[in-house]
Parts: sequence; structure tokens; C-alpha cells
Amino acid sequence: METSLYLPVKAFLEAAGYDVKGEIGGCDLVGITEGETPVVVVCELKLSFNLELILQAVDRAAISDEVWIAARVSAKGRGREADKRYRDLCRRMGIGMLGVSDAGDVSIIVSSISPMPRTNPKRRSRLVREHQRRRGDPVTGGSTRVPQMTAYRQRALLCAAALQQGLARPRDMKALASDAGTILRGNVYGWFEKLGKGVYALTPEGEAALLRWPQTVSIAEGSSGTSDAANPSQPGPVNPGA
Repeated sequence: METSLYLPVKAFLEAAGYDVKGEIGGCDLVGITEGETPVVVVCELKLSFNLELILQAVDRAAISDEVWIAARVSAKGRGREADKRYRDLCRRMGIGMLGVSDAGDVSIIVSSISPMPRTNPKRRSRLVREHQRRRGDPVTGGSTRVPQMTAYRQRALLCAAALQQGLARPRDMKALASDAGTILRGNVYGWFEKLGKGVYALTPEGEAALLRWPQTVSIAEGSSGTSDAANPSQPGPVNPGA
């Protein structure tokens, strides 16, 4: 599976100075540098190099400063990575190629060069914002057919955990999620039930979500009145069988 390539490529990009997280904005990996003007690198994973991988990279080029494709290299040297035409196409389009060996070693086959200005700043900004708001790296890049642990879902889980521990009003949860009121009113996942003006409770669906993605928060954190989360625990891994 593509997920087997995630950790080697993640380590490779982190060694190059990027903070890397998986499955953001439909991208398998997104790496961002620190600073007011971060450099954004996107990498797409496949078990082998093919045309679909290049097409994905072309789409990602509109939202990143560098775009890479990564795939398992053929042990017999007969894969697309050995095809000069494939490498030349990537080179001409500014798409970098990374090869991953069976042992997990990552090598640069073609360097990433940006030959043209990026054209979709709104999509790029969305990508950066989601990366920065997501706590930790809760999703393995290349995952499919499972719920994605977005920053919004993480904050909704914190609200659910606060309700479970006795906090019933959005204003008491702002230390955990500054937009708690919006999350509870929106009720995107069906986890919350409004009992009265500004008072909410957890639904059975919300209880089930906390069993799937346990959270550790304290009432003191939720009711402190500050605007930033006080280091709540990371969501548990997604369980495809749940």
C-alpha cells in the first residue's frame, strides 16, 4: 500500500527541514518550513511510477512551491524510474522524483524545480492553514476510505470530550477550541444536542466518536478562559474497522 512509503518519505523531507504531515487537502504529504512566508512542498505516493502520479503532481503544483512524486523502485531496474522519457517529462514540468527501496531508503531521481509561477494562492493558503491548525500528524499519508482527521474534527472531538466531562456551554470550552460555539451549533458530525440556550449535551454518536478517538482534557483547561488549547492529547489512530 502507498502508506508503506509514507514514513520513509516523511523522514526524508523532515531531514531537509520541513514539518511534514499526511493527508492534508487531498495531498499524501505536505511539508512546510517555519517563518512568516513558509515554503510548501507536496509529495504524492504510488506503489509504482505511472501517468496518474504525474497528473496528480500537475494539480498539486498550483498550491505548492515544490512538488514531488515518490514510488517504490523496481528491484530489477525495470520500472518507470529507469525510463529516460518519464524522467525527462518530470524534469520539464518541474516535478521531483523520489525512489523508495524495499529497505526504506529514499533517493532523489529527479530534482524538483519550479519552472513557472504558481497560479492558485487561495488553495495554497487553505493548505497552509490546515497544516498549521492540525495538532500533530494523526493521519498516515496515502490512507483512503477512512475518515480524515482534519483540524476541524480534532477541535470537534475536544468539544465532545469537554461535554463528556461536564462542560455544557461553548464559552467554557474556548481554551480548548476558540470556535467551540460554531462547532456545537454547526453539529457537522451529529455529535451534539442542544438542550437550551447555550447549553449542549453529547449524543450517542458523540460517545461513539470518543471511543474511536479518545481525548484527554481536564475541566480546568476547558474553563480557564484562555484562547489557546492547553496541550490536549492527540486523537487516537483511525480504525478502519470501526
